[in-house]
Amino acid sequence: MPHPMPPPSTPPVPLADLLARTDLGLRQLAGPREGVAIHWVHTSEMADPVPYLLGGEMLLTAGVHLAEVRATAATSPDAALDAYLDGYAARTVAAGAAALGFGIAPVHDTVPPALVAACDRHGLPLVEVPAGTPFTAVESAVWQAVTEARHRELTRLSEAQRALAAAAARPDPASAVLRALARHVHGWTALLAPDGAEHGSAGPRPDGPVRAAAGRLARVLGTGGPSSATDTLPGTSLSAYALTGRGHGRQALALVVAADPHDPPAHTIAGVAAVLLALITGPATAHGPAAAEHSAALVRLLLGARPADVAPLLGAPLWTVVHAERRRDTTESAASLAAALGTSLVAPGTAAEAPAAPGVRPATEATPRTDAATAPGVTPALRALVPADQEVTAYPGWTLGVSEPAPVTELATADRHAAAALRRALAGRTSLVRHRTPGPHSITSLVAPADARQHAQALLAPLADSPPLLATLHNWLSLHGSWDRTATALGIHRNTVRQRITRITGLLDTDLDDPDVRMELWFALRSLDRDASRP
Repeated sequence: MPHPMPPPSTPPVPLADLLARTDLGLRQLAGPREGVAIHWVHTSEMADPVPYLLGGEMLLTAGVHLAEVRATAATSPDAALDAYLDGYAARTVAAGAAALGFGIAPVHDTVPPALVAACDRHGLPLVEVPAGTPFTAVESAVWQAVTEARHRELTRLSEAQRALAAAAARPDPASAVLRALARHVHGWTALLAPDGAEHGSAGPRPDGPVRAAAGRLARVLGTGGPSSATDTLPGTSLSAYALTGRGHGRQALALVVAADPHDPPAHTIAGVAAVLLALITGPATAHGPAAAEHSAALVRLLLGARPADVAPLLGAPLWTVVHAERRRDTTESAASLAAALGTSLVAPGTAAEAPAAPGVRPATEATPRTDAATAPGVTPALRALVPADQEVTAYPGWTLGVSEPAPVTELATADRHAAAALRRALAGRTSLVRHRTPGPHSITSLVAPADARQHAQALLAPLADSPPLLATLHNWLSLHGSWDRTATALGIHRNTVRQRITRITGLLDTDLDDPDVRMELWFALRSLDRDASRP
């Protein structure tokens, strides 16, 4: 049994929301009634759809495959069907599917009782899809809900990032960041010493048990424990991040955030604040003009300054850009990764609507059509500027994309390269990927840039007005035609990748199975990438 893929970064849709839609008419017959989340929808009439499941989906079937089981049974068709359905439900659960939808008509008038019993045994939510509801309506409802939720989440994250970055530039930045954080997570935030003493707080003060739990987390982090920790109390989720204090006898401080446990974006926002507070309170900014200049450079970059304007403040002639995505199964915080990278120039990752991160102009100004920014689901959790002489290695619990060393004036290009490297690392499920630029003796150097650009524009003209198709082709070719890895890289369903590639094949009127065609298209896409990277 293949291990199910981790859920996508897009917010899930509660099954209860789909059941509440009267236009769909869905009815749950078996399995858990609470806490079921749907990430996407997959339809299959195969007897064994498991190899084609990614995990987290609602599997839809009309039960066409059940008739074959009964017809081929040597003896006792009912017993054979019962055994088959039990295995079908068990394997679907093991593959990570979130729910099973069974369509009524044209094959079955009712959901087979044996399937209802099997789903109850194995804890698989079973939903009856009425005859008047096409499967495409269910899929459309899920994607509509995912899109709306993702838009709300990104808007909230973008607003929080802007507020936190602006707060970091104010007098008494630590207090300003705590106030902005409390406002955006709708909870309580505090800087606590290991003995529980507060060095700043904001938001509604929690009750005694929550405050005591916060003190325990700060004590664990401040006495050589992990870099982050969490605790859950009735109605409250606590997250704590280890920081290094300044101006308090060099005590180890912890950022503690109390928020609604059913508010996942609050954890992401808290991680952004932890990175900023680690910068503000950390030893790299403790004293001295150089440290102050580095802090000023970071804040100016966060607020959208051009790299050339802050180059004198950064010092090092060459920098490496790192994009990092936190894996769901880790407790390692962004602050601990920043410390491991050996740099204080760390910023939260940004979406297209968010403020610019180190060395990055707004996406509307500097993002080529085939860049990672055009693909959902690849926004990094944080970005970092690391001096080129500082080695970047894999870090537990995080996936890293690393650029080649670049001067400050070329950080926008290095940022795109780091984004592409992170995308490849996520798709390949590797901990670290480094971008490599072809050498001076590569085959691309044999063609003049102007000629290559002209050829690429002509070849890809049918896709010029469709950034999603260009991004899909770019990823699909870079990942050797893998449907699953391309879907993971883009944050979309595998079937969507197939549909887009089919459309691309028609628009270009070519055969994408031909290696010569793939090579020529890749050459064209790379030519456009190089052209877009020029200032």
